[in-house]
Amino acid sequence: MERKKVLIITYYWYPSGGIGVLRCLKTAKYLRQFGWEPIIYTAKNAHYPSIDESNLKDIPPHITVLKQPIFEPYSLYKKFTGKPPEANVNHALVANEDKESWKHKVAVWIRSNFFIPDARAFWIRPSVKFLVNYLKKNPVDAIFSDGPPHSNTRIACLVKQKTGIPWLCDFQDPWTQMDLYERLNVSKLAWQKHQKMEQEAFQTADAITIVSETWKKDLESIGAKNVSVVPWGYDEDDFKHANFAPDWKLTLTHTGLLGEDRNPENLFVSMRELSEELTDFKQLFRLRLVGEVDSKVRQTAEKYKVATLIEYIPQVPRNEALKYTINTQALLLLLNDAGNVMGRIPGKFFEYLAAKRPILCLGAVGSDVDKIMQKTQAGVSVNYADKQGIKTQLLSFYESYKKTGIIEGKTCHIEEFTNKNLTKQIAHLLDKISTQK
Repeated sequence: MERKKVLIITYYWYPSGGIGVLRCLKTAKYLRQFGWEPIIYTAKNAHYPSIDESNLKDIPPHITVLKQPIFEPYSLYKKFTGKPPEANVNHALVANEDKESWKHKVAVWIRSNFFIPDARAFWIRPSVKFLVNYLKKNPVDAIFSDGPPHSNTRIACLVKQKTGIPWLCDFQDPWTQMDLYERLNVSKLAWQKHQKMEQEAFQTADAITIVSETWKKDLESIGAKNVSVVPWGYDEDDFKHANFAPDWKLTLTHTGLLGEDRNPENLFVSMRELSEELTDFKQLFRLRLVGEVDSKVRQTAEKYKVATLIEYIPQVPRNEALKYTINTQALLLLLNDAGNVMGRIPGKFFEYLAAKRPILCLGAVGSDVDKIMQKTQAGVSVNYADKQGIKTQLLSFYESYKKTGIIEGKTCHIEEFTNKNLTKQIAHLLDKISTQK
């Protein structure tokens, strides 16, 4: 039987690295098994924060990939602020009032008020024109967009309005409810534009997906309809040949970007206290941070005199990061210390589950992550402010390690979170909206 066709609109695509590319990459990998042929529309000459060639293995053979040039303001930002051309600029351009120069603050203000919905705004109009013309000659049965960046969402919204093709609008993160905007100097007029675009997307989309139950309710509270939860997941293929070779030290590992909004101050306090109370703690324990770490996090570690207990490993390709994830004694998951934390489920969390190492999550007890942790017996959640709770869990890790040399994991019931099963859910929604047209 001939497959139906779905146009996937995404800024992040191979050779992009990082977690953001995985939503569409893994969906495209498995869609054919459920009767859908993916057609990718993405940016040519995109400014990706990181590159990961290992993602090539997940691209289906003979897939159609459409690309159009994109203008992004990062080269101008680097020239204006005096950063070197090779500097890795945070795509959000988030202001930090304590440490950034006036030039950075001006750049953030311009980004926040003139690049709406985001820094890829100049890609919207040419993309819509290109896709409308392409679809006249190459019809598809549905459109799937992935945001953020919400320029993807805006492109899909306008293409749907011009063509009538059913649209499944996917949110990795919310739009106006995202904590990012709390740190951007957004004017009232710019904010109204964001809200108008968001509401237009809600009204135009045939169905909406988002990654957590709490965020689903949040979207519905501002007018979104036909919202389903499709969380992040893990790919069984990434763990098929994994062999657990535990570190000989008591390693607690965090992978990925560690920003100031996840600064684990009470973890550092607990580490210092245990190193003073237990004679061999300094020798046995290592906090391993794999990936980019904000300077304020490093400064906090120095403040509490635990820098010697931390191993900093620069950003590595994802397949290497997975090795650290699999072979650590325990895993550290840090949630943003922000208002929308109850619904935040980092993408790496599901790869943590697949690694089946015990997880210490610092964030919010009762959050969506905490509920999954309890269901899968994957570990323990502790509130950011609960220093004693954090210390107690570190001590528990220490005592288990001292007894056997290995901290045993108990993770179970995670099969529903495989990328294959989650793609099946997306395919079902595509089937539903495509038969309603």
